[in-house]
Amino acid sequence: MADKGAARRAKFPESYAIFDPIVAEWTTRPDVSLGVMFGSEGLNVRGKVFAFVTFEGALMVKLPESRVGELAEAGEAEPAVMRGRPMREWATARTDAADRWPALVAEAFAHVDEITP
Repeated sequence: MADKGAARRAKFPESYAIFDPIVAEWTTRPDVSLGVMFGSEGLNVRGKVFAFVTFEGALMVKLPESRVGELAEAGEAEPAVMRGRPMREWATARTDAADRWPALVAEAFAHVDEITP
């Protein structure tokens, strides 16, 4: 896993330059840590992942399905698709929307925190 993580970091340095400061901020909070999701390091709250960098270098966040639709409609994020399968409660934002990443992570945390015991 460490080798895969290093390879992904090398492939997407811009993505991790955006994501790492977000991780540093969020992992100081209670119940938030860095874990693994789909072979990538991701932020989780009480073991449930809410944000990570994808295999394409985009930010992926877990949100309510209706919110994913709103973000897509507004052009602020895209519904996530993994291996050709739409992921109802996941949205992605590319690095060209880096200014949105902190707010999307915060929104994802609030959602997952609320639904995770």
